[in-house]
Amino acid sequence: EVQLVESGGGLVQPGGSLKLSCAASGFILGGYTMNWVRAAPGKDLEWVSQINWDGSNTIYADSVKGRFTISRDNAKNTLYLQMNSLKTEDTAEYYCAKQDPGTTIRTMRRGQGTQVTVAS
Repeated sequence: EVQLVESGGGLVQPGGSLKLSCAASGFILGGYTMNWVRAAPGKDLEWVSQINWDGSNTIYADSVKGRFTISRDNAKNTLYLQMNSLKTEDTAEYYCAKQDPGTTIRTMRRGQGTQVTVAS
């Protein structure tokens, strides 16, 4: 059974940092492009970042470019998101998402999420 378990969220002040982790099981992480997406209260699901199977290619939403870094450790079957210079508008539930062929941001398999709250 495919499982994705996010962790590392919490309450942080503006300008602070957090590192999210996503532990994958039930499949070989290294065989898939992976994403981070987020859902803020009252807003639509937003794609944040993507990393290809070996980590050689990464892309970011304009809203997080230069502040967030996506990475992966395929040997540990784990995906990461380093978030620096956090802003109040980064407050959201963050999900890692497995990009199976033909899936969209809404249909990609996600975990239960981890809450990130940026507030002073």
